[in-house]
Amino acid sequence: ALFWTANPISTWYSALRGIAAANMTNIGDSARLFALAALAAADAQMTIYDSKYHFNFWRPVTAIRYASDDGNPDTIEDPTWTPYLQTPPYPDYSSGANALASSILSTVELVLGTDALNFSISSAVAGVSTNPRQYTSISAALDDIVEVRILQGIHFRSADVEGRRQGARVAHWAYQKFL
Repeated sequence: ALFWTANPISTWYSALRGIAAANMTNIGDSARLFALAALAAADAQMTIYDSKYHFNFWRPVTAIRYASDDGNPDTIEDPTWTPYLQTPPYPDYSSGANALASSILSTVELVLGTDALNFSISSAVAGVSTNPRQYTSISAALDDIVEVRILQGIHFRSADVEGRRQGARVAHWAYQKFL
């Protein structure tokens, strides 16, 4: 959870630079990858905030602290529960971090034509035990982002899964329509 507290935009663009350097020899192809990823990332974030304010779904901190208000007698509130990260001041559904990661990495997968990819991601956060993190597939990195937002206590799984799906859909759209 600590590894992923760094700025997600700089983290993903740093990873993208490493992926391009290791897998592309033509500067024009690298420029196209960066442009497509940036377009997809920006558009994905727009879809996320549209979803957040359309569905206006509560965050885990609210759901856990006020569980007695959810209409389900089987849930028990815990008014002292706190998430690992401070809860962002906007609704849960869907996950912007997952949409950002998925839009960028799905673009990489479309451009390179494979999920199987050796790459690393570094964190700017001091004190993490494994830095950089090594991956052998795009999907493995995306799986981590789904899990980490739950472990950080700021999202429900449904928000993470849908954010990942939204990011991938936007990447496919950008790939088909631009450049």
